Parts: sequence; structure tokens; C-alpha cells
Amino acid sequence: MGNRLTQIATRTGDAGTTGLGDNARVSKNSLRVHAMGDVDELNSHIGLLLCEDLPADVRTLLVEIQHQLFNLGGELSIPGYELLKPEAVLALDEALVTYNEQLPRLQEFILPAGNRAAAQAHICRTVARRAERHLVALGNEEAIKEAPRQYLNRLSDLMFVLARVLNRMNGGDDVYWKSERLTTQAQG
Repeated sequence: MGNRLTQIATRTGDAGTTGLGDNARVSKNSLRVHAMGDVDELNSHIGLLLCEDLPADVRTLLVEIQHQLFNLGGELSIPGYELLKPEAVLALDEALVTYNEQLPRLQEFILPAGNRAAAQAHICRTVARRAERHLVALGNEEAIKEAPRQYLNRLSDLMFVLARVLNRMNGGDDVYWKSERLTTQAQG
């Protein structure tokens, strides 16, 4: 990794550029910086979710995800470097299976709502999708490894599933979209 900051207000970014971990300078509007910012924002939103009352297993999973997102951010900050391993993607796949098994099948779309923890998980889901989109855009311009893109894709799915799990804490449920189709079926 590049130099670690010992001073926060360096003023080196005043001209609209930022330093990467390999000491290269790039525009703060570059695709790489957008992806790095989205991953950082996602990690911050997961930190906020961790302030909620969560089942111990979900808390442990989210803390591990935060560490992997830091690895992903580090990998993005050093072009060509690998910090996020394929095993991290497999861990998300396993978590998806574990938590999805606990849930009833979806019959309709759900709203990003419910209790506060579930709503925050939905915010994490949407930020993960944005980070994934920026990473795909970066991959269209530069060579990037597959694991980061796959990780963000799985993480978005997992945050959706965890939102559903968290909505069921203390006897709650998902908040379903009141679609025309459902209304018509209920009347007919």
C-alpha cells in the first residue's frame, strides 16, 4: 500500500486531483475515484446499520463485510493490486443461501421499508448497486479483477435478503407494494 496519512488536511487535492495508493494522481471525477467513493459510502452505511439492534450472526457477518469492503477500497486505490480474494465472494454466496432459506418466497415486490434496520439494509443495497455500476464502468475503461465486481453484486443481493430477515425480527414482515395486479386479484 502507499503512504498512510498522518495529516488529514494536506491541501494536495485543492486542484481537483487525488492521490492513489501507488502515488499516481487522478481527477477526483475519475471512474476509479467514483467507485472508491461508493465503496467508502457503502462501508459507512453498513457502520450505521451496525448501530441497530441486530442478531449476533448478522452483526458478525456485517463486520466481516466491512473489512472486505476496506480490502476492495484498497484494491481500487492501487491499480492492478489484489486485496479482495475470490473466497470473499464465496462467503457471500454461503450467507445468501443461509439467510434466504429462512424466508418465504416473494409473491410481489417489496418496498424498501419496515423497521429501521431493514430500511438501512435497503440503503446499503442501493449504494452497493451504484458502486457496482461505477466498477463496471471502470472495467470498461481499465482492466479490473472479477472478484470486486462479483462481490458488490452478491453484497447487494445479500443486503436485500438481510433487509427481509431484519424485517422479521420481533414478528414483523416485509412491506409489500400495492400493485394493480394484486388489487385486481384480490377483487376478482
